[in-house]
Amino acid sequence: MPIQLNSKLCESFNIRYPIVLAGMAGIASMIPLVTAVSNAGGLGTLGAAYMSPEELRNAIHEIKKRTHAPFAINIFAHVGPDQYMNFDAVNRELIPIRESLGVEQRTEDEIRTPNHFDEQFGMLLEEKVPIISTTFGLLSDRHMEKAKTLGIKVISKVTTVEEAVQAEKRGCDVIVAQGSEAGGHRGTFDVSSQPSGANIGTMALVPQIVDHVHIPVLAAGGIMDGRGLVASLALGAQGVQMGTRFLTSAESGAHDVYKRALLESTEESTVITNAFSGRPARGIKNDFIQHWEESRIKPLTFPTQNTLTREIRNASARQNNPEYMALWAGQGTRMLTDNQSAGDIINQIVEEARTIIQ
Repeated sequence: MPIQLNSKLCESFNIRYPIVLAGMAGIASMIPLVTAVSNAGGLGTLGAAYMSPEELRNAIHEIKKRTHAPFAINIFAHVGPDQYMNFDAVNRELIPIRESLGVEQRTEDEIRTPNHFDEQFGMLLEEKVPIISTTFGLLSDRHMEKAKTLGIKVISKVTTVEEAVQAEKRGCDVIVAQGSEAGGHRGTFDVSSQPSGANIGTMALVPQIVDHVHIPVLAAGGIMDGRGLVASLALGAQGVQMGTRFLTSAESGAHDVYKRALLESTEESTVITNAFSGRPARGIKNDFIQHWEESRIKPLTFPTQNTLTREIRNASARQNNPEYMALWAGQGTRMLTDNQSAGDIINQIVEEARTIIQ
C-alpha cells in the first residue's frame, strides 16, 4: 500500500497535515505556538493540566480568537491526591538547593496540590473544544460519554499495546503511541509496578499497537523531520505527535535558557528521571537530577513531588540557571533549529516527506 500524507486522521480531525503538537504542560505562553501549528495545517494542542479552570477558560477563548482551525486541549487523567510518605527525608534533601537559590523552606502543611480535573473537564465541555487529549490514563466511561454526546473527539497517550487496547475499548478516537525516545513525562497509566514507566522504542511500539487496534495511531518519540514522519507512516501510523521539535520555534513559550540547553544538547544528554515530579519523564540531565541520583532517596509520588519542587524550578528559571529547571526533551535534539517559525517547520517536514514518498 502506498504511503499517503492525507490519512484518515486528517479527515477525522479536519486538518491538512498529519502532524500534531504535543500538549506540553507547565510551559507558559504556549498559545501562540498552539495556534501557529493549527493555522499551518497541523493540530495544535495546549497542555492545560496545571491550569486553573479560569486560566483554562481564558486560554480557550484566546485560542479561538487566533485560529478558526481545530485544536486540542490536553489534561491529566486520574491524578491521585497528595501523599506525604518519606516527606521529611525528601524535604531535607532539598534544603541546600533552596538555600543556593534563595527559596524559602517548606513544611508538609504548606504543600497542597489542587485537583482541578472535574472543573477542567466541565470547562472543555462548556466551551465545546473540538478535541480532548489525556495523559496518565483514560477518561472514565461517564466522562467519555459526555464528550462523545457533544461530538468531541478524544485522544489518549499510551506506552504499551495493553494500554492501547484499553483506550480503544473505552471509546478513544485516536491513540498516541509514545516511544521511549519521547521527551517529557511518560504516559504510562500505572507506574506503581513500573517506576520508570514503560519504555518501548517507537520503532518497536508503533507497529505492534497498529496490529492490535482499529483506530488511528499517532507515533511519538524521536520524530523530528520528514524522515521520521514517513517512517511512522510506513510502520502503520496515520500521523505523528511532536513536542521537542517545536520547543525552539519562534512561537514557543519555553524559557530562553531552556531553548539554549536544548540547542546545545545531543542524543546522549537526556535521561529518564522522577526527581522533579515523582513520575518518570525524559529531560536533559543537570545538577538537580545528578544531586537526586546521588542522594538515593525515593521522591514523593506525583503530584506531591512536583508541587514540592515547583518553587525551585521557578526560582532557577528567574535566575537564568538551567541546573535546577526541568528541561524536558526527547532524544532527537541534534535536529532542532533555532527560532524557526512553527509554520515553516511544518512546511519543511511535509516537503521532506513528499520528496521521500515520490
